[in-house]
Amino acid sequence: MRTMLAIARARRKRPDTMPADSTATPAPCPLWRRLLALVYDLLIVVAIVMVVGLLCQLATGGKLITTGAKTVIPLWYQCLQGLVVAAYFISSWRRGGQTVGMRPWRIRVTRDDGGTVTLQQAVIRLLVAGAPMVLLLLAPAFGLRTTLWTLLVVWAGWFAVALFDRRRRAVHDFAAGTEVRRLD
Repeated sequence: MRTMLAIARARRKRPDTMPADSTATPAPCPLWRRLLALVYDLLIVVAIVMVVGLLCQLATGGKLITTGAKTVIPLWYQCLQGLVVAAYFISSWRRGGQTVGMRPWRIRVTRDDGGTVTLQQAVIRLLVAGAPMVLLLLAPAFGLRTTLWTLLVVWAGWFAVALFDRRRRAVHDFAAGTEVRRLD
């Protein structure tokens, strides 16, 4: 009897005797989890933008943005903000596959084969996900309200693709060869 118990314990410890379904790849992430993680990340992005804005205001002696008949925001400042936000997402996806917003929802960005996202994949993913931001250039012609609603509709379409894909991939996942998987 003791030998059988010892054998049973030894089998539990050895990974090669684990059932096949316990080593299965993680399930695709449902769209609702992705969107809630995106809300969390939006809060992080706002904080990053505020800190960079404060530092730039301090560096320029409070003369970063000029107001008057027309508000002027320097192009270098807009590029800097974009680079800092891009660095947040790319470094998060490269170092562990999770942004701060993805951690509480237990989801991770991986390559299609389950590996860590490459730098090229992260950049492609970021550029395709952020591509609708180009619509903001239409604001002077159509007004900010119309432009923001159009941006929201386009992004909804970007993510709506995930509702019909078996692996729940959005447009940027298809373009970059990535997918978002649940960890639980």
